[in-house]
Amino acid sequence: MNTAAPAPVTASLDDPFYYLANFHTVLEWVAARHGDLMTAAEHDVLAAFSQLPRASRALLVRMVMRKGEHFRISRLGYGEIGDAEAALGPLVAAGWVDDAPALSVDELFRQLRLAELKRALTGEIVAAGLPASVAKGALHETLAPRLGEPRRLDEWWPEAPDRVVRLILMDLCDRLRLMFFGNLRQDWAEFVLAELGLQRFETVPLDAASRAFQQRAEVDAYLVLHRLRERLDAGERPAVLADEVPAPSDNAWLAARRARLLLRLGREAERGGEAQTALSCYAAAGLGEARIRRLRLLERRGEHALAYRLVEAAEPVDEAERQALARLLPRLCRKLGRTLPLRAVEPSPERLTLCLPMTAGGVERAVAEHLGHEAAPVYYVENTLIPGLFGLLCWEAIFAPLPGAFFHPFHAGPADLYRADFVSRRRERFDACLAELDTGQHGKTILATFRAKQGLASPFVHWGALTEPLLEQALAAIPAAHLRACFERLLGDIKANRAGLPDLIQFLPLAGPDAPRYRLIEVKGPGDRLQDNQRRWLAFFQAHDMPVAVCHVTWETP
Repeated sequence: MNTAAPAPVTASLDDPFYYLANFHTVLEWVAARHGDLMTAAEHDVLAAFSQLPRASRALLVRMVMRKGEHFRISRLGYGEIGDAEAALGPLVAAGWVDDAPALSVDELFRQLRLAELKRALTGEIVAAGLPASVAKGALHETLAPRLGEPRRLDEWWPEAPDRVVRLILMDLCDRLRLMFFGNLRQDWAEFVLAELGLQRFETVPLDAASRAFQQRAEVDAYLVLHRLRERLDAGERPAVLADEVPAPSDNAWLAARRARLLLRLGREAERGGEAQTALSCYAAAGLGEARIRRLRLLERRGEHALAYRLVEAAEPVDEAERQALARLLPRLCRKLGRTLPLRAVEPSPERLTLCLPMTAGGVERAVAEHLGHEAAPVYYVENTLIPGLFGLLCWEAIFAPLPGAFFHPFHAGPADLYRADFVSRRRERFDACLAELDTGQHGKTILATFRAKQGLASPFVHWGALTEPLLEQALAAIPAAHLRACFERLLGDIKANRAGLPDLIQFLPLAGPDAPRYRLIEVKGPGDRLQDNQRRWLAFFQAHDMPVAVCHVTWETP
């Protein structure tokens, strides 16, 4: 593999063909870094693309950047390209665009406006007895079962004043985009957002090991999982799709994606009353949420003995599962006539009760304004302050250039952030960062990082919610030992523990050597209850003797 890939750069938006330049950048990058994962035919397409006239290349990229594969010629007008028909010619000749594709009924309805459909399908509308004022949805619902096989537009509507073409290369372009970004969530707009300065990313060194996939089979498996998810979103039955889910992979990343798809299939099957499919999908998805959903479904179906055996044998993978299993077990014991397990007493945080005038700013703002004063200000921080302090202190560990973590310039965070080995691969780096909490150096590092990295995308730092004065007050008020405990809990389960933190923090005046200088406040308005992740954080704060309160608010009646 050629490792001397050019560093991707965004084209200037002053160039009317900026998107074409960005597309060429991706092609060069993928060919250099992932060339061994591409077939000879795919390499031929890339070579042939560079030989096309610029207008044809630009039109193809314009289509790639749009939604779907079918396009009306009248909607392919771009000033810098000029005559769309002329630009299409070489694309059709290359076999990359079909200039007379057969259109399904659904595609016909997507391409034509209601007035056009009424002209194209006049006979069918009359035969069905539909009124002239029929809406598009009702028209589709009535005619779709009657209209039969796909046809070309000129067969659906011989007098059509327009043509529809189909981009045949979309699958290959998705494959190229996947190999570049490592996902299909990001698209070509990333280049534009970076050029406009709307998104800025940390610069991480990239080498030959910095790529998302090591084998073509991994790319294939990702695409299969993605297409299955698309088909599920389009309404296909989970039972049909479950049979097509590929076998488990040794690749931990793909295995996690497969598990998420199976969980989603199980949930949709359960909603649709397909209990056996749901149970099968949940069992195949593995542990955590999937196991809990399986157990709850078994409980609802009256299979209490099986559910009990599974709960008894379960080793919780995280706090959320432990919490859910602790709730399930007593219910199953009661239904089976077994002795109830001893129940741990949850610590009870300080309780505040307020009756406030209703304001437009929301209940959290109302409480902040009521409790705060000059000597004890209150800030609305929710899930931003503690994760933000962590992200700033551990910036170098989070953005360490490890294999498989970063493979293009548009990463908001490491690609392996939620993988099981994320922390273990960086344990020494995190330990070095957290050691600054023991020496008192952490405050300087956090503030220096805040200034140096301002605005760069981070999975932990939400720049709009943090200010330097807020950070300074937090660092002065929150003991380093409390921060270390919170940061270690974050590292224990990043995905689950980034959320559920209290809404407010209040900084308190010094009242004695052992008096707390802050308190965290979770706010609950009328009818609002604590969520499970909030309960877990509250229990953690209580266990570590960290000041926290729950404030229950009612509104004053006029």
